[in-house]
Amino acid sequence: MPFPRDLPLEDVFSSIADGLFTVDADWNVTYFNEAAERITGISASEAVGCKCWDVFRSSLCDGNCALKACLQNGGPITNKSIFVVRRDGRKVPISISASPLRNARGEVIGGVETFRDLTEIQVMRKRVKELYKFEDIVGRSPALEKIFEILPQVSRSEATVLLLGESGTGKELFARAIHNLSTRKDGPFVAVNCGALPDTLLESELFGYKAGAFTDARKDKPGRFELARGGTIFLDEIGDLPAKLQVKLLRVLQEKAFEPLGGVHPVKANVRVVAATNRNLEKLVADGTFRQDLYYRLNVVTLRLPPLRERRGDIGLLLDHFIEEFNAIQGKQVDGVSEDVMHILMRHDFPGNVRELENILEFAFILCSSGFIQVDHLPENLRPRQSGSTDPNALFSGTLEQIKCRAVRAALQRNDGKRMATCRELGISKDTLRRMLARCEKSGE
Repeated sequence: MPFPRDLPLEDVFSSIADGLFTVDADWNVTYFNEAAERITGISASEAVGCKCWDVFRSSLCDGNCALKACLQNGGPITNKSIFVVRRDGRKVPISISASPLRNARGEVIGGVETFRDLTEIQVMRKRVKELYKFEDIVGRSPALEKIFEILPQVSRSEATVLLLGESGTGKELFARAIHNLSTRKDGPFVAVNCGALPDTLLESELFGYKAGAFTDARKDKPGRFELARGGTIFLDEIGDLPAKLQVKLLRVLQEKAFEPLGGVHPVKANVRVVAATNRNLEKLVADGTFRQDLYYRLNVVTLRLPPLRERRGDIGLLLDHFIEEFNAIQGKQVDGVSEDVMHILMRHDFPGNVRELENILEFAFILCSSGFIQVDHLPENLRPRQSGSTDPNALFSGTLEQIKCRAVRAALQRNDGKRMATCRELGISKDTLRRMLARCEKSGE
């Protein structure tokens, strides 16, 4: 059915649900439809004639303008996720597509951009994420779900909990979750790393001291057990606790009391103990370096936290979580990771577990300010080794068209023939890549 010639384009543009605006060659807004008014909270009469960056104040207006990019590369840009700031100050997530505007002679006279409000989609994504989030712990693996099922009951009890897991599995997150779900949630949560303090300081840190207990003890100092009164104390790296302090901790667990250094009267310990270690306590007991009676006192409820290599299905969720977090902290607009980066991460063993994944993302954010995280943004140890090197003289010899063809084909090879990954690496659209490959085929390059 042919398009009605007598139907004004303004009527068509005003009826669509997506926001639409056009700019001239000087970036002045020349058209602003009704959906654009609704999404931005700015009327067409206010927008038309103003510079587009004064109207939108988007996350791309600081130098990464989508319209400018499409005018420079001559092709459209589609479905780029950003946010705009409404007049009332609220940030609205949108998906934008931009394309050059040309006159009858093919000359670029401006640009057109459409944008769609993603607020409802963001809300739905948040609801889906909440299904896989328990307190601040992100995951949906069967191993984690088993822990999630019993964690509320464990938390409501007063039982001592022992968390076992490799470094970086999130033992402190689980300890905080136990505290937040317990009847002590309104009390303090005090964390102590037993392996980070010298033996000479650890006792006074845990139990405090009285004035005159030693030369510099001029006044009483409360220990961590006293500071955690009415709440929870988290003893991390409990396997590194020296023998002398193992005896004092055993008394706390048995008699609910302790004595500060230099003290003569016991102090009641109104505190819930959650301990954690990445060491094999049973082996330490067998070796005689950890008291068996203390081990049994700690081992009332034991939760084994799975390493990340046993819950690879959670890597995607964790990536979304950390990317959202780093975007908010650093004010960036990173959309995610490329397919090749995801393949690398899914094959990695993660000896440092979730903490290592977080550190990898933090490093990548230093090099990547927007778009998708590429292989070149990863730490050196994760980048695939090059099987051979290309002679730069051979790569950059010949005509400009020949150089472009070789560069495009090299990018395709690096991305295993995946065109979307190649487009993201080169910063071009699918249509631009298609046209370049067609020219390469025609020229025999």
